[in-house]
Amino acid sequence: MSASDFRQIAIRTESGKAERLFRAAVSAFCSLTRPSRREIAQLEDLTLPLFDSVPVESRRYVAAALSECEYAPAALVRRLCEEPVDVCAPLLVRSRALGDIDLIALIGRHGLPHARAIARRKDLNPTIAQLIKALEKPTLVRVRQPEPIADVAGADAEAAAAAPSAPKLPGSAAETARRRLRSMMLAEGEATSVNPFVGLATYSKLRETALTGKAAFFQTALADALDIDFSTARSLTEHSSYVSLLAALRALDLSEDRAFLIVVAVYPREFPHPQAIRIFLDRYRLLHHEAALDKVRGWKAETLSRAVRGNTPVAANGDQAPDVDKASLGASLKAS
Repeated sequence: MSASDFRQIAIRTESGKAERLFRAAVSAFCSLTRPSRREIAQLEDLTLPLFDSVPVESRRYVAAALSECEYAPAALVRRLCEEPVDVCAPLLVRSRALGDIDLIALIGRHGLPHARAIARRKDLNPTIAQLIKALEKPTLVRVRQPEPIADVAGADAEAAAAAPSAPKLPGSAAETARRRLRSMMLAEGEATSVNPFVGLATYSKLRETALTGKAAFFQTALADALDIDFSTARSLTEHSSYVSLLAALRALDLSEDRAFLIVVAVYPREFPHPQAIRIFLDRYRLLHHEAALDKVRGWKAETLSRAVRGNTPVAANGDQAPDVDKASLGASLKAS
């Protein structure tokens, strides 16, 4: 029985069934010593649609259980952390699924209650710890007075120089902390925007070949973009799930909307309802760029290994596409 079957059973019956399924699924997952990525994705697919239909007590139970889980599903953890702090505190304090940027974003959205729980984390980034202290106990800061204008009459200049300082303003340190949080998030975004693979022309080729509905056209364009052989590119799009293709597009550093357009063109049946789109976006946001690049490096190593063994040429080109007219393939790629 698939995860979608479980969801339909829960939706058709009373809310108590959904709650029991929600708890049982997480409990079973936490008992796994080293869950696979497929099992992590299955848990997310099962629990996220049930989230809004389960009571607070179940969310609190799941948050406590996942806080001790080394391989907790990041999308579910992030969704739980949007709950009030009395529900998600164990995750804020212990979960390894939350990175520095996640913690900063949570502090920015939820303020001191979440920040105080985050401050209890072991090995917390010192900068985040200092910012939490500044938010909790804002220091009093003097506002610097403007310099007296040179051509003002002597008496007026002396009066301006002798004027008392402006009253101390509380909260200035908190505002400084918020600015530093924003600058850290901006710096993180700039660091992850480096893209060694893709340009606008590459994206356009991927988009246009995906929209043709001809798998071999898109697979050839994907092989060219990633510098892998055609057979490897074909294997990425022949799985029943789009997870492998997701990693390829993340390595190319495509934006969420561009990646979604390509994936929905290749896997149209995977998105029958808005919840499927939300799950896609959660997965794409949580897939780290460096992890995706590691996958591509592994694919390229396999390509090179096969080339050394003489099983297939290294270059990805139209000659490798089976059952495809070479002239039409080249014309389509040139037109895109």
